[in-house]
Amino acid sequence: QVQLVESGGGWVQPGGSLRLSCAASGRIFNPWGMAWFRQAPGKEREVVAGIGWNVDQTYYEDSVKGRFTVSRDRSANAVYLQMNSLKPDDTAVYYCAARPDRGSNWRWENEYNIWGQGTEVTVSS
Repeated sequence: QVQLVESGGGWVQPGGSLRLSCAASGRIFNPWGMAWFRQAPGKEREVVAGIGWNVDQTYYEDSVKGRFTVSRDRSANAVYLQMNSLKPDDTAVYYCAARPDRGSNWRWENEYNIWGQGTEVTVSS
């Protein structure tokens, strides 16, 4: 059984930065891709960024392009989300998820088979 554990969340002022980490534990874990989702209060969960087998295979939702960077360390079974220029609208619980293959759409949650429990990010002054 593989578990994903997120860390790095917290409170930050607008314009600040946070780096989220997601580590996998358990049996051998080597999914095709990993992604970060977020769910803001009262809103549906949405994909934020994803990274595929090759590091140049990345996806970013329009709202975070140029501010967030997703990266992956396959040897460490980890994926990261560097978040810069944070805004109050970025406040949410952030989840990492693994997808076993390329699939069709980064946004489709049914293409992910393992999820973490989430880490909370609050952006406010």
